[in-house]
Amino acid sequence: MPLSVHAQVQNQTETIEQDETTAPERVDVEPVANDAQIRERLVRILTATEWFEDPQVEVNDGVVFLNGSTKTNDHKRWAGDLARNTQDVTAVVNRIEILDPDIWNYQPAFTGLQELWRNIMSAIPFLIFGIVVLVIFWGISVLVAKGARSYLAKRLINDLLQDIAARGIAFVVFLLGIYIVFHVADLTNVALTILGGTGLLGIVLGIAFRDITENFLASIFLSVQNPFHAGDHVDINGNSGFVQRLTIRATLLMTLDGNHLQIPNSTVYKSSILNYTSNPNQRISFVIGIGYDASVTSAQDLASKIFEEHPAILREPEPLVLVDKLASSTINLMFYIWVDGSKHNVLKVKSSALRQIKTAYLAEGISMPDDARERVFIDGLTLQSRKETGASDVETPESIPLAEDSKLVTKAEGQLESNDEEILEQARTSRSPEEGDDLLKPKK
Repeated sequence: MPLSVHAQVQNQTETIEQDETTAPERVDVEPVANDAQIRERLVRILTATEWFEDPQVEVNDGVVFLNGSTKTNDHKRWAGDLARNTQDVTAVVNRIEILDPDIWNYQPAFTGLQELWRNIMSAIPFLIFGIVVLVIFWGISVLVAKGARSYLAKRLINDLLQDIAARGIAFVVFLLGIYIVFHVADLTNVALTILGGTGLLGIVLGIAFRDITENFLASIFLSVQNPFHAGDHVDINGNSGFVQRLTIRATLLMTLDGNHLQIPNSTVYKSSILNYTSNPNQRISFVIGIGYDASVTSAQDLASKIFEEHPAILREPEPLVLVDKLASSTINLMFYIWVDGSKHNVLKVKSSALRQIKTAYLAEGISMPDDARERVFIDGLTLQSRKETGASDVETPESIPLAEDSKLVTKAEGQLESNDEEILEQARTSRSPEEGDDLLKPKK
């Protein structure tokens, strides 16, 4: 049994609301429809849609003529498809006009706002879910950060390095929560894009701030490896001094001259570091030339005796006196002695040893001639004997006062004790030019 007109119009309207651009495949009126039935049926459907103003339909021998006006071209095309798919229609002439839009028509804006409101309301459950997930992962990241700090504190790592490591681990955990939220929202590609963009941004910033990044990373590596501690006497890239601080930018030294020296951490990390404090025993070497007429063995024995009696020179490793070179006018002896740098000043000990050796050699008649030099006299040279000139003989070693030079310590040299504590005290009382947290471990 055929449907009623009202039911058929309702069905057609539902089809229109589902897809405005697609007309029904076929509209049957009766098994055999005449022109009047076709016209009546089409007019009722066009009127029911409320898309058309003054819709008019004329049918002549199955040819449908559509008249009226509508707002969109999609509606006009839909009306033509509708008439074409109606039973017993042989052709369609679509004369429906497209109305110009009203510039004061705010309906599209209202429609957009309604759509936005619907989207917001539909997104509220997901927003609540996302907030809950982020809060949970934020709490987990806080707990993980505390655990990391506690673990690193047991390994005696400085506070700033603990904070950097803990924050890095916490950030990774929180980033995992963000990824889960995007994954649930079926935005995995967006999450991966954001992560990739973050990594790319990190690379760009790393290149732009290369020096700053190098110093920061070098400070972390130096903190982990600990090549020196605060107060150590080191030599870095030819710069000698006592380590004061290690910040994320530079290493601060107090030089032996009492000046603050800041060395970028990247330079420190890539340079050779000579640490005098890690092993306080230091070797001193110096050269003394004796004459060819002197006994080398006697010179060696005299120096060895002085080293054995000197309280600042270590017995182990044993001091050495070796023939180094047969020069043009001297036999060069190389002296090697060891000094405990934490107790004695190596420069003072060297001065004391040289003075005592010189005194002992002169007392025993061991000559220490100067290097041979050649002098040319253009006008010739007249030689006279000592008797003719009345000059006295050269002073013998016995006539030279050697009592003062034979002392272990002189007033000029002061005490042989180390001056490190005095320099470190100056560093403690001076203003530090390098601000920031200290990354150095406390000295045990």
